[in-house]
Amino acid sequence: MSGESRTLARPPLPPPAGAPAAGPARSAGRRPPWVLMYHSVSGGTEDPYRITVPRERLDEQLRWLLGRGLSGVGVGELMAARAAGRDRGLVGLTFDDGYADFVDEALPVLRRHDCTATVFVLPGRLGGVNAWDPLGPRRPLLDADGIRAAAAAGMEIGSHGLLHTDLTTASDTRLKQETAHSRALLTELTGTAPRSFCYPYGAVDTRAIGAVRAADYRHACAISPGPLTGPLALPRVHIDASDTPFRMRLKQLLHPLRRRPLPDSRTPGTAGRQWIGGRP
Repeated sequence: MSGESRTLARPPLPPPAGAPAAGPARSAGRRPPWVLMYHSVSGGTEDPYRITVPRERLDEQLRWLLGRGLSGVGVGELMAARAAGRDRGLVGLTFDDGYADFVDEALPVLRRHDCTATVFVLPGRLGGVNAWDPLGPRRPLLDADGIRAAAAAGMEIGSHGLLHTDLTTASDTRLKQETAHSRALLTELTGTAPRSFCYPYGAVDTRAIGAVRAADYRHACAISPGPLTGPLALPRVHIDASDTPFRMRLKQLLHPLRRRPLPDSRTPGTAGRQWIGGRP
C-alpha cells in the first residue's frame, strides 16, 4: 500500500479571517453554503497544520452557532434542504481524514447540541494513521467499527478517497480507485452508498470532478475552488483551535464575500488544476 501513495507537503495555510474580500458580486439566490471544515478533535500543542480543535473549543463553537439560531448538519442534508429551499439557518459540518478521536471526542459534543456532520473517511487506511503528513504528529484513524459507530449515531459517512491521494496527479486507474472503489468499499462497510466526497489536499481540477461525478457522488467538498465552484466543488471554511466566537462571526461575514455563488447549473466551471486553501 505504501508504494501506491506518495507523501505531499501541505500547501500554504489559508489567509487569516480578516483578509480583504475579493471576487464578483454575489447572488442571494445562489449564495455559497456555509460549510465548516474540521479535522481532529483533540488537545495538545503539537499542531503544525492547524488541524486540531480541543473538545472544549468545539463545544464553544457549536454553542455559538446555536445561539445565533443556526443548526449544524451534514453536507448531504444541507444540500437536500438547499434544493428544497429549506436551508435557511443550516450550517454544514464536516470532519476530514476520519480521525479516531471523532467517536470519543467530537460525537458526544455534536449529540449534546443536536447536530449532525459528515465524516470524510479513508477506507484504504482503516485503523491506520495520517502517514501523508510529513511533519506529523501521527494520529490514529477510524477503523471499520468506528466508522459504523459514527454512522449508527446519525452521522453522514463520506469518502475522502482511498489513501488520501492528490487526484490531480493520479493516473486514470488510481483516480478510479480513489473515487469509485472507495465508494464501493464504504457501501459494503456501512450498507449505505456515500453521497459526498472530499478532495484530499484540496487539490481539484476538472478531471477530478469528472471522476467524482462518474462515481455517482452527489456532492463534493473543496475549500476555495474558484471558477470550479458547484455542487461537486463546494467551498468550505477552515476551523481550528484559534476560532473563538468573534473569529467565527468574522468568518461567517466574510464567507459570502470571498466565495463565488453556486452556478445555476450542476456543471462546474472549466478552470484547470488548482490548489485550494491549504487544508486537506
